[in-house]
Amino acid sequence: MTSRERVVRTLNFKESKAIDLGGMLSTGISCFAYPRLVEALGLSYRRPRVHDIHQMLALPDSDVLDVLDCDVVTVHLDWWTNAFTEDQQWYPFDFGGRLEALVQHPQRFAVLEDGSVTYEDNRGSLIMPPSSFVFNEQHGGQPLDLFSLDAPKESLEEIEAQLRASQFTDEQLDSIESFCRKVRTSTDRAVFFNGVPMGLKYRGGMAAWSMICLTEPDYVKEVHELITTYRIRDYEQLIPRIAPYVDVFMTNSDDQGTQNAPIMPPQTFTDLYVPYYRRMNDAIHQNAPQMKTFLHSCGAIYSLLEAVIASGFDVINPVQWTAGGHSYHEWKDLSRGRLVLWGGGINSQGTLPLGTLEEIACETAEVVKYLRTDGGFVFNSIHNILAEIEPQKVITMYEAAGRSF
Repeated sequence: MTSRERVVRTLNFKESKAIDLGGMLSTGISCFAYPRLVEALGLSYRRPRVHDIHQMLALPDSDVLDVLDCDVVTVHLDWWTNAFTEDQQWYPFDFGGRLEALVQHPQRFAVLEDGSVTYEDNRGSLIMPPSSFVFNEQHGGQPLDLFSLDAPKESLEEIEAQLRASQFTDEQLDSIESFCRKVRTSTDRAVFFNGVPMGLKYRGGMAAWSMICLTEPDYVKEVHELITTYRIRDYEQLIPRIAPYVDVFMTNSDDQGTQNAPIMPPQTFTDLYVPYYRRMNDAIHQNAPQMKTFLHSCGAIYSLLEAVIASGFDVINPVQWTAGGHSYHEWKDLSRGRLVLWGGGINSQGTLPLGTLEEIACETAEVVKYLRTDGGFVFNSIHNILAEIEPQKVITMYEAAGRSF
């Protein structure tokens, strides 16, 4: 079987080996760790392509995917892919002498006197101090005012104007379709499409939006109705055009869990999110029955899994069974035959950074052997491989995973 066939089998709950590195922005590897991995694999030197600036992630090259036996390539709209190289779109930047890399927009960066690197885009300004491996935002990009009892709210008119302005033009649709077609014909790996999120997140920040969900649910429903209406319009235009070329569709990154519990009560999530998620997932599936929809939601969300299934999602990630007191056995048993688990292959907060090679191999093997039963499991660690992780640990993890399918 080809890599694509293996992934499609497991997405349809038939036992098959399926392994990912970098299919989406939470299954990747730090651009600081990536050059060491390339060297340890015995591959030729190259500057990493930094495609996610906020998390400083490297776009895995095809020869790295070959050696690690990975089955997925990524495509982000018509911006980037690792199915083929596009040297003309990448430019050298050395991050203040810390990392020889390639970026798409070098003019957005600046190096300060103390060695910090700044980055400007339409979301604002970021800074990476010399001691950091990622860019920082105030409050992690989550505004928080503990002295205000009234969380800030956007007007519905303001939200609708944003949604209207972000809709695809015919030129964009043509370009995305052409790009995806080229990706499909360039690889026999499964194609993971990114870049069109549903948009049901924490508008105005996690703390503020959580309070609004509890105190003004009718307003939340109006916001979600607006977003759903416009997203379905997007899907009706886009999905038929990319469906022949895409296997997995990244629908949303919506972190609903802390290390110990869901952020909001499960019933609140069910009332305010599930009906809208369901309509959007149905719209995607109606236009592309074979395409699988993917939800990223970090943290202790075990008690939300039934709601995720009711929402119509096909895949959940990152399968953070280490949070909330529920084992990977429980995650698998609840989702078996109903929800694909993408990730969860090793404890990336404990075993991967702190364990020995033997411990890494042992845990990976044990987890994979259980999660792969009855299909519905794509191997990846719980979230991205961070900058400090030694290359041999990464190699050991992928080798153990490969042997355990």
